[in-house]
Amino acid sequence: MANHYKKRNEWGNSVFQELNGYTIQLKKAHDFSWLQSYGKVFAVFDQQDSGNISFGIQSGQKRYFIKYAGAETINGSNTTSEAIQQLKEAKQVYEDLHHPTLITYIEAIERPSGYALVFSWTDGENLHPHWKFPPPEKYTHPDSPFYRFKQLPFEKKRKAFIQILSFHQMVANKGYVSIDFYDGSLMYNFKTNTMTICDIDFYSKTPYVNKRGTMWGSTRFMSPEEFERGAKIDQQTMVYTMGAMAFALFGGEQDRSREKWDASETLYQASIKAVQANKRERFSTVKDFLTCWEKE
Repeated sequence: MANHYKKRNEWGNSVFQELNGYTIQLKKAHDFSWLQSYGKVFAVFDQQDSGNISFGIQSGQKRYFIKYAGAETINGSNTTSEAIQQLKEAKQVYEDLHHPTLITYIEAIERPSGYALVFSWTDGENLHPHWKFPPPEKYTHPDSPFYRFKQLPFEKKRKAFIQILSFHQMVANKGYVSIDFYDGSLMYNFKTNTMTICDIDFYSKTPYVNKRGTMWGSTRFMSPEEFERGAKIDQQTMVYTMGAMAFALFGGEQDRSREKWDASETLYQASIKAVQANKRERFSTVKDFLTCWEKE
């Protein structure tokens, strides 16, 4: 395996390395030889803006998903030290919020130049595959996982959404709040009709106050308080995010008109209530919103 890690080409700010035939694009070459102790690389995810690079690894019949911080990724919006620190903080989050709908955390790995979290591999397709189906193709291409999910019968989508809501009810019960949750956090298995949440790195303990102004996340799912420095981020913030997700999966996403909605009037009114700008007009708890969907 002498040539397992080989720089193939570079120009400008990009360096290309090969890993078992997979090409990785980075700003600077990095040593990934330690991955061999886990097995053989069968997938690479190097285009995220989190500062992390992730790998699918196979060893015999076992497969792992390894998320690593320390390499200078091409789209990283933070420094490697910031990415490492965030991933270290995420370790406790995955330990605290273990749930059947969440990707299964196994262990953390300390490296001289980085840090990694190891998970069990989950089969599924990401609902925001921007690297393969950038908008508008995400919404219109017949091979897009998001498009295919939208074509599913209502009952299959409802069960998947209940998985999402049930997980976030648990998040609230554990004294956490969701941050940076969006459709890119979701993987759907079209064979088993199950949803998996694959990224909760920024979830935080409450009480939590917005110290940034514009917080991490996709603006398509963010509440008004997530743009307001000093605002309290709490369970009703999560209710808004869940309502926004309902409109993404059952409606016109940011077009929240009744015409774009493909569920019942009762669920439409519940989802409109969840995304009210005024927190006091939303449901008080994620459980209250979940109950609406369970009754349908």
